[in-house]
Amino acid sequence: MLCKEIIKVIEAAYPKSAALDFDNVGLLAGRSEKEVGCVYLALDVTKEVILQAEAAGADMLITHHPLIFSPLKSITDEDFVGRRIVKLIQSDISYYAMHTNYDVLGMAALSGRILELEEAEVLDPTLEEDGVCQGIGRAGTLKGDMTLEECCVYVKNKLKLDSVKVFGSPDKRVCRLAVSPGSGKSAIAPALRKGADVLVTGDIGHHDGLDAVEQGLSVIDAGHYGTEYIFMEDMKEFLQKKLPGLRVVMAPVLHPFQIV
Repeated sequence: MLCKEIIKVIEAAYPKSAALDFDNVGLLAGRSEKEVGCVYLALDVTKEVILQAEAAGADMLITHHPLIFSPLKSITDEDFVGRRIVKLIQSDISYYAMHTNYDVLGMAALSGRILELEEAEVLDPTLEEDGVCQGIGRAGTLKGDMTLEECCVYVKNKLKLDSVKVFGSPDKRVCRLAVSPGSGKSAIAPALRKGADVLVTGDIGHHDGLDAVEQGLSVIDAGHYGTEYIFMEDMKEFLQKKLPGLRVVMAPVLHPFQIV
């Protein structure tokens, strides 16, 4: 199967047109005419991921976060981003990124299902197709109210995490939850508009957390990776269902930092 044929299947479900304006998605390096027998899935393109993909015999690498985000003036081995692009091309691995188009059309609903939100609705609308609103994140109701501390345990269990960071009083009762996988500073205002008691997201800074609590919104920071690694398993299931003859290998779930 050719790389461009796999891309056609992906973009039928996750068109590039759904990506936000600032984003860079699609085939970012390599050959569209490449014959692909094995796809490697990861969240990010690191040097280790490229080596793992190569060791797995992958012909195509698909990640959530784009390796090429800002414009590049040159691609050489003198730059750490350039070295990864050179390695991909030398290894003849076609590289494809699906970022905010997947956030809108996949990750948002997936995160709501994982957290078992009832009456879930789009948190931050970005587009409307055939009368259906789509966008970043979800807001909905938990099956039962709980304390913020209990909600932290709930989130850890659902996302299979060892720890989370929380802003807010542990004893606060929460019932309405908003979730915005990835970097969620911009999700605070939509979560407040949706009447959420707590926001589950990642990359929340000191002042952002304090300001959210001051406005009545608790925040559970489950990490950027911790809220988005679910992309890999979901896309593995998608590709195996749509392209049953394709071998799909998923990068190991490995958080990029440790708490000591």
